Amino acid sequence: MQLLEFEKPIVELERELEKLRAKADSQDIDMSGEISTMEAKLAETKREIYQNLTPWQRVQIARHTQRPFMLDYLAHAFTDFYELHGDRHVGDDHAMPGGFAHIGGRSVVVIGHQKGRDTKENLKRNFGSAHPEGYRKSLRLMKLAEKFNLPVIAMIDTPGAYPGIGAEERNIAEAIAFNLREMMLLKVPVVAVVLGEGGSGGALGIGVADRVLMLENAYYSVISPEGCAAILWKHRKHAPEAAEAMKLSAPDLLKLELIDAVIPEPEGGAHQNHELAALGLQQAILAQLEELEALPVSKLLDQRYEKYRKFGEWAEQLGEAAE
Repeated sequence: MQLLEFEKPIVELERELEKLRAKADSQDIDMSGEISTMEAKLAETKREIYQNLTPWQRVQIARHTQRPFMLDYLAHAFTDFYELHGDRHVGDDHAMPGGFAHIGGRSVVVIGHQKGRDTKENLKRNFGSAHPEGYRKSLRLMKLAEKFNLPVIAMIDTPGAYPGIGAEERNIAEAIAFNLREMMLLKVPVVAVVLGEGGSGGALGIGVADRVLMLENAYYSVISPEGCAAILWKHRKHAPEAAEAMKLSAPDLLKLELIDAVIPEPEGGAHQNHELAALGLQQAILAQLEELEALPVSKLLDQRYEKYRKFGEWAEQLGEAAE
């Protein structure tokens, strides 16, 4: 499994604990006291590290190669997923699968980004960076959801929309902008969940929702920390400072009221236990749907409008000298 730099003290303690257990077994020695002490030290170290993660450390967890992706959550938190393909204009986009599914007995339409874990799958999924046809396909599915009065679940996990020449030629900016407008007007509940990376317009293109949730160690930002550092400090090595300044982590965004809830992850990150992470996601989505489905359409649309209308509000406090 991929080892993150800040997790090295934990790994060292786990190795020492394993050596103690192996010695006790091989030499038939009672080392229960030493083992208990080491277990307590390991548990305390994990608590200290994972409860005090910096924004940059959360970004690293969000990008972990073993972190559950959209299709993993579909396998564990949803049932009866039936994938639909194509945007009816250009073709299909494997970076953004979508279709019908059930969650907690409810029929829903699910769309989202899918990354790969190896070279072959990453090439197929384009590293989770969708083309224009991915966004047009997602809108086609959202319109189907509206037609059949089904809630929409959008799962966000992308470093950003694909910035290649082909995507520009097929007008990716227009595809994303059109989605932003149309999602504001959908007459069904929309719940968006940031699973890992929530990068720029690529994330926002399916992120206009009545409720926006984030996994505890996900991030949501207009640009990557490395991109921000390259612009402001002229070097990517300042990415940790950029991550701190950008307020891109789930706890920070919740304080700023830019998201609606944070979904707790298993200790150490969702990659430690896919099933437990999926259970938390399932419960969070169902709780939101319970509230949203009780609202009449007019109220749903009004609340969605007000939610986004208040973003960017600010207040100016004059200093004593100015007063």
